[in-house]
Formats: sequence, C-alpha cells, structure tokens
Amino acid sequence: MSVRDLIPWGRANGNQVPSGLRDDNRDPFLSLHREVNRLFDDVFRGFGSGLPTFGSGSAFSAGWPRIEISDKEIKVTAEVPGLEETDIEVLLNDGVLTLKGEKRSESEDKGRNFSERYYGRFERRIPLGVEVKDDQVDARFKNGVLTVTLPKSEKAQSQVKRIAIKS
Repeated sequence: MSVRDLIPWGRANGNQVPSGLRDDNRDPFLSLHREVNRLFDDVFRGFGSGLPTFGSGSAFSAGWPRIEISDKEIKVTAEVPGLEETDIEVLLNDGVLTLKGEKRSESEDKGRNFSERYYGRFERRIPLGVEVKDDQVDARFKNGVLTVTLPKSEKAQSQVKRIAIKS
C-alpha cells in the first residue's frame, strides 16, 4: 500500500477509489488479514475495557460483578460458578471493595495417559464512592453466587439529593 492510498478519494484525482479498495488490485493476503481482524474485533467487542461499571452483564463483560444501589445499601452480586466460598476472598479497605478468587482443577487418567490442569485467578476492585457501615457488611455465598451487602452510613443516606427532570 502506498502513501497515496491513505489520501481520501475525491481530493486530487476526482472520484478515483484508492487502489487498496479496487477489486482488480486486491491482494488475497491483505483481504484475509482484514477478515481475520474483523473476526477478532467482533468476538472481543463484548469483553469491554475491564473498568468497573455499574449495571448488569455477563460474567466476563465490563459489567461484572452486578451492582445494585438503593438509598440504604449497596448490593454487589458476582456469579462465580465452580468455586466454593473457601476459594473467594472479600476485602473492604478505604472505600474499595475487593473480590478475589482462584480455581484450581487437576484431573488425571493413567489408563489413557491423560492429565489436565486448570488454574484461574480473578480480582475485581470496586470503588464504592460512599461511606458504608463496616461492621454491618454481609457476604453470602449460595449456588455459585456471591452476594455482598454494604449498608450505607447515615451520613451517606442523608446526602442523597433529588434532581428534577426537565423535559
């Protein structure tokens, strides 16, 4: 591809289409390269940026874990299938909730000369943004779902401000 191909058509040569886009000069490897890039873009588009966001989503999107905020509490729900409560650690430090976990799985079949090992680790830090009652934080684990409830302090509850909606 030459530098001329980077110039949008219609500037110097009338309505001429860049040579990289003409069918008669198309390189099959360049075409394959573009298709593979498009495929990867389509597949990985849903994974998000990894930044914490509030809302729902799949376990691997930017919306994981799911966070619900009400006037009185913050509720964080994380789906962690295949893990036990002993595999998960929940920490609260300086207004940041941290969820950590690790899964280890090993299987071996000596009859088939087969062994498989899987190790997976995750850590998610969620800035709360409000003051919570540290002594009343509750974490529960049931059927692969971790639910952490953080009650807001009276000060945080009193700072709620109603905003008028204009049309």
